[in-house]
Amino acid sequence: MPPASDTDETSAEERQSGLRVIRRVWPYLWPDGQMWVKRRVVIAMAFLLLSKLIAATTPLFYKAAVDRLSGDVSDLVIGAVGLTLAYGIARLMTVGFQQLRDAVFAKVGQRALRALALETFTHIHNLSMRYHIGRKTGGLSRIIERGVKGVEFLLRFLLFSIGPLALELMLVGGVLFYMFDVWYLAVVSVVIAAYVAFTFKVTEWRVKLRRKMNAQDTDANQKAIDSLLNFETVKYFGAESREAFRYDEAMKGYEEAAIKTSTSLAMLNFGQSVIITTGLIAVMVMAAIGVQNGALTVGDFVMVNAYMIQITMPLNFLGTVYREIRQALVDMGEMFNLLEQPREVADKPDAPELFVQGGVVELRDVHFGYDAARPILKGVSLQVGAGESVALVGASGSGKSTIGRLLFRFYDVGGGSVKIDGQDVRDITQDSLHSAIGVVPQDTVLFNDTIRYNIAYGRDGATEEQIIDAAKAAQIHDFIADLPDGYDTPVGERGLKLSGGEKQRVGIARTLLKNPPILLLDEATSALDTETEASIQGALKRAGEGRTVITIAHRLSTVSDADRIVVLHAGEVVEEGTHDELLSKSGRYALLWAMQVSEDEAA
Repeated sequence: MPPASDTDETSAEERQSGLRVIRRVWPYLWPDGQMWVKRRVVIAMAFLLLSKLIAATTPLFYKAAVDRLSGDVSDLVIGAVGLTLAYGIARLMTVGFQQLRDAVFAKVGQRALRALALETFTHIHNLSMRYHIGRKTGGLSRIIERGVKGVEFLLRFLLFSIGPLALELMLVGGVLFYMFDVWYLAVVSVVIAAYVAFTFKVTEWRVKLRRKMNAQDTDANQKAIDSLLNFETVKYFGAESREAFRYDEAMKGYEEAAIKTSTSLAMLNFGQSVIITTGLIAVMVMAAIGVQNGALTVGDFVMVNAYMIQITMPLNFLGTVYREIRQALVDMGEMFNLLEQPREVADKPDAPELFVQGGVVELRDVHFGYDAARPILKGVSLQVGAGESVALVGASGSGKSTIGRLLFRFYDVGGGSVKIDGQDVRDITQDSLHSAIGVVPQDTVLFNDTIRYNIAYGRDGATEEQIIDAAKAAQIHDFIADLPDGYDTPVGERGLKLSGGEKQRVGIARTLLKNPPILLLDEATSALDTETEASIQGALKRAGEGRTVITIAHRLSTVSDADRIVVLHAGEVVEEGTHDELLSKSGRYALLWAMQVSEDEAA
């Protein structure tokens, strides 16, 4: 075990963290306005109290039966058999009340678990794009899984183990003091104090080892999920052995931490056994001397043994419970840290919903940078009229996609404003903003479900007829109808069972079903081959009819018929006009056009 200073230096901080976690959990156990939860908690505690009171008196029946059988007492009315039956009934009642306690509390615990899981899930979806870009999905899922399990454990064992254990120890100590003398109570008190001090000291050390083991477990799980999500990339580069090595290295760290954790557990268990056994021997020797001197009966000797065993069992359990509670607090601390991650983009109090009249989009002197030291947009101003089709073009890094993210309010502008029909997107609810904008991204990612589910995702509660109409408009209905399972065909994880063009058409159908007044096409065809791109363009053109359309494009040929083309360079608007107007200016757009024509001819 390390020196005490190493263990103590963070103990105060960890205790404070534990209190913080308990304060966060308490409202789930004792929620305002939900009397049925409070009633169940009170009833469960009443059953617990009854079980402990009965447990404290049970050895008295055992003592009386032994005294009757040994002849030390002759005037017992119900006799040894009756006392034995009473002893058995008392033990049965102890267990019965404990089970009733668990049955009553089960609904409370599961309700708390569900509420916390939902809060965590909702909070993660409400976190900013910046957080999700930097997250590790595998590690995140592990933190949530361990945290929710920790809550379940804490609710059950903190409420039904630590407090009840203290009550039982006090009752047993009181009985020993009343029936024997203060020395029995003194020995038991010393044993309990030594046991608790040793257990807490070693467990605090073990928590650090367990935290390191958790970190290695999270790292290994993250590497496994990351590798599986990039299965094709691994195959392309023949990197199976490389991935296996990375995973094995992470598991090696986990193995080393797990071995230290197991070894320290063995040390803890042995130390606890030494303390308990020493106390048991001391009390039994005192009782044996009392029997030899005639001060105690054989029943007293047996009763002392029964009480020591009764103390030993929960104390042994204390080691496990405290260890698991400390670990649960660590796991829950990680989850609550996640819950306390601030929302970078949040609705203002009492923010109104967006009211779309025509769908006019305006950027006024917009400044923005993902990093303050590296500005992306440097005073961009542009306006897209109601029903107008405007294309944003420019070299990579010019800020095209950034404008789309700001319009959807994945981020807030650093300066200037983004408005829809004169309403600043920062002043309205995000839900209403998101409902007004349909996005077809460069790479449509589908849920691992059926084609029907993925198209219907565009509108909650969509009818079969609406789904089919959207598929027809996206020119994918005939393809779906020819599949053996039709709309019930699974698309695979991230839609990998479909081709790029098929995925894009499903994405277009999904957006058409949403029927938004504003359509954002974020390089929607740049990842497709020329033939597929041409067929998709028709579907996109139909999708944009009667809507305000902003197209972010890399291939200029796909936007040559836009009402207006805005050319971005280094985060600034350098040109705008129709395709012919821009070519006649012989400026930045004409240069980009000439380069792409040359590339196409070379290809």
